[in-house]
Amino acid sequence: MQLGTAKPLDQSPDRARLETLLAGIAQGDPNALAALYAAARSAVYALALGILRNVQDAQDVTQDVFVRIWDSAPGYRPQGTPMAWILTVTRNMALARLRQSGRTEPIDDGAADRLSAPGLGAEDRAALGAALDLLADEERQIVLLHAAAGLKHREIGQLLQLPLPTVLSKYHRALKKLRTHLEGDDAP
Repeated sequence: MQLGTAKPLDQSPDRARLETLLAGIAQGDPNALAALYAAARSAVYALALGILRNVQDAQDVTQDVFVRIWDSAPGYRPQGTPMAWILTVTRNMALARLRQSGRTEPIDDGAADRLSAPGLGAEDRAALGAALDLLADEERQIVLLHAAAGLKHREIGQLLQLPLPTVLSKYHRALKKLRTHLEGDDAP
């Protein structure tokens, strides 16, 4: 597995399609909501999981995000990218979930259970989960948003309110940590 050159599992849906779906949701079209869910769920779940580090909470927040989108779509105004808006809703709801539960730090419910990457067996999920546990919270979020959700580094920077050079630096540092762990090297 080459970490630096892997294609995202799910390419970021195109802007025009997302805006069309949001317009359909604003008009009360449940099919538009289903299509938006199919297009954005992996990105929403990846961000929620990166923040909460708990499968059940991330799944709950993912569902809640799409309920919120259904309720908020009439007020959506195209500015920036629709995916950034969706992920901002996700981020806010995940952080609210942390505050609501009285946690200031996410709990760790076991690396093997946190990942739902298709095509990976339980052993591979456990190894990848253990590797992700080595990353700082922002590093994990950046890696998941780029690799699992297909966001560009610039979009990640806007979402996490970080400068692009910081996102790139944290991403490359995270890849180096993952590579070192997965290859079994003890080198820094």
